[in-house]
Parts: sequence; C-alpha cells; structure tokens
Amino acid sequence: MKKMTRRTFLKRGIGILGAALATACGGYGYARYIEPRMIEITRHTITSRLIPRGFDNFKIVQFSDTHLSDVFTTEDLNKTAEKINQLKPDLLIFTGDLIDKPHLYNDHQHALAVLQRLEAPFGKFCVYGNHDHGGYGTNTYKALMEAADFQVIRNGYRQVQLTDGSRIELASLDDLMLGKPDYEGTLSRLSSDTFSILLVHEPDAALKIGRYPVNLQLSGHTHGGQVQLPFFGPLITPPYGKTYTDGMYTLHDTVVYVNRGLGTTRLPYRFLARPEITLFTLKASQK
Repeated sequence: MKKMTRRTFLKRGIGILGAALATACGGYGYARYIEPRMIEITRHTITSRLIPRGFDNFKIVQFSDTHLSDVFTTEDLNKTAEKINQLKPDLLIFTGDLIDKPHLYNDHQHALAVLQRLEAPFGKFCVYGNHDHGGYGTNTYKALMEAADFQVIRNGYRQVQLTDGSRIELASLDDLMLGKPDYEGTLSRLSSDTFSILLVHEPDAALKIGRYPVNLQLSGHTHGGQVQLPFFGPLITPPYGKTYTDGMYTLHDTVVYVNRGLGTTRLPYRFLARPEITLFTLKASQK
C-alpha cells in the first residue's frame, strides 16, 4: 500500500471538509428557500355510508397555518389562492394560524383582498389557531376573516345543505392552547346518522372525541414538524400535536387528517415537510 504523504492527507482532508460544507450550505438553501415554496396538492377520497348521494364527488379544500409574515408574504398567499381556486372547491376550510405575530403585522388590507378572491359556492369556514388568539389577535382575526366572507366558527355547529334536502354537519372547537374548547357543548349536537366533520386547529383533540359521532376531523398546527428526518419523522412538534403529526389516521369510525400548513414559524425552514393544500372528495357508499 502506497504511503500517504502529509500533503496528500491535508488535501484530502480539505476536500472532505469542503464537500461537507457545500452539502450543508446546499441543505440550508434548500430548506430555507426551495422547499417552503414547493406547495403540494394532496388528494384524498373520503367514503362513508353516511355521505348522501347528493354529496357524491363533493369537493372540500383545506388549507392551514399560513403564518403571514416577512417569510410567507401576501404574494405567497396570492399564489396559494390561485392554486385553491383552480381546484374549484365546493367547500373551503381554513384550520387556523393566519398571521404569525398579529400584534406586529400590518399588511391586513392586502391579505383581505386575497382572501376575498377565494371561491367556494357552499361556503368558506375557518377556526381559531393559537396564533390567531396570540398577540391580542382574537378580534382582528375574526374581523379580517368575516370581511373575507369566511364564517368563523368557535365552538360552533353548522349544516351544509343541498337543494335536494341532503346535508352534512360541521362542528368546530376553539383553539386548545389559548382558547376555550367546549367538547360536550359542541360535539353533543352531532347526529349519529349524518356525516359530520370536525374542524379544530390542534390534531390531538382527537384523543378526546371518541364518544362523539365525528366522521372526519380536519386539523393543522404541526406543520408536519417543519423539519423531518428519514426513518425518524418530525424532530419537534408543538403541544397538542404530539400524537397526530402529519397526514391521515383512522381511529375506529373517525378519520383524522393533519395538514402540514403553508407557512413557517420560529425558524423559516422546511425539510421533508412540504407545504400543503388538501383536496378531499366525498364519495357515497351503498354499504
């Protein structure tokens, strides 16, 4: 074996260090500037015997966690709105955290103009996230979303009804971290013979809804961890987002879906946790 000289050793060491630094810099650039812009449209079919025939192929679009800021701007929101409108949703759902720091944000009029352009003939609905309550933002969020023709549901109940009389139910819980969720008062209004959807920002609300007839729960909050590692998953998830972190889970008769959201918070990075818009298509089952 040829003996390695000191110069060769140093050259190889410098080469390895340079490659490592280049990889690290490339990884930083990807996580900071590329993946946060790579919005993924995920599509899921929800089948249930409780879905009326009139709602067969009914389209629900969920978006979440925009965290409007200098990182996710109103221009980013505008691009998101274009993608949502191209999906032609019948019903549009926003599952909370509109603005990252409500007490510091000043671009409300531009945000309002974009949100007003979102279209859904059977309604636009939204719930509170922890950032919507934080920074004294509770009333600001409500006023902004209502001005954009969203129905802000807080521990509330609604029905979506077609002209043929068929209907599905919507229920919402207030934010688990900074709000006052009323499980019993809200979910006891659901019917066991009607397809129901629960809107709640934090996905781990699913741990407490087992005795209520919820068929589909839509949540956000976790951002899919924002940074995931292969074979490990999310590095860090927030309170009330520890059990259900990303994607779809089936719990007895309830499907729980955790949307990865669109913006970022604390650190402006995403890695293996692409921003997401979700399209659900309802299918009536005869079984």
